[in-house]
Amino acid sequence: MSWMPFKIGQPKKQIVSKTVERDFEREYDKLQKLEDQTKKLHKDMKKSTEADIAMSKAAVKISGDLLSNPLCEQDQAFLESMTALDTAMKRMDSFNQEKVNQISKTVIDPLKKYSSVFPSLNMAVKRREQALQDYKRLQSKVEKYEEKEKTGPIMVKLHQVVYFTEMHNIFSELTDQIDQAGLTDEQRERENEAKLNELRALSIVADD
Repeated sequence: MSWMPFKIGQPKKQIVSKTVERDFEREYDKLQKLEDQTKKLHKDMKKSTEADIAMSKAAVKISGDLLSNPLCEQDQAFLESMTALDTAMKRMDSFNQEKVNQISKTVIDPLKKYSSVFPSLNMAVKRREQALQDYKRLQSKVEKYEEKEKTGPIMVKLHQVVYFTEMHNIFSELTDQIDQAGLTDEQRERENEAKLNELRALSIVADD
């Protein structure tokens, strides 16, 4: 049987178990649905409060137009009725504005803040996927070299791949340790770059 080279990205060994991957996909699907529902609720609540304000403002305008009607000058009873209506509509508008303000503070604003969490979560999922792809690529190379004859050049390549795989794992763990909650991706990148500059400044390897 002829030997078939192993394709990059399809290592023989399972990196993440099917159970773990299935659980992860299920939870990520829930996260995406939660993000969609949160955005929809935030949008609908804003529309609802805007409609409430528009309704009460329209009612105040109607009562004001009726109060300025020439009939009010001719009919005292009509004038009193329109004055009472105008006062009631203005009170309703004031109450409605207060209600909308409370809804904004207790529902709309918290929903907006809650929605801001999802981009960082999605970015973390993308970083996980990229890390898995990198790992698969490196593992496939290792398996490919392991199947070949153990000549000098092959052994060198194998050790190079093992080295960089280990370095990837070490710095991934380091990133997890120094990572802080609440930081944006740009802030994390700046902190990581600063720490790398500190390492470069140590001058561990002498310049030739």
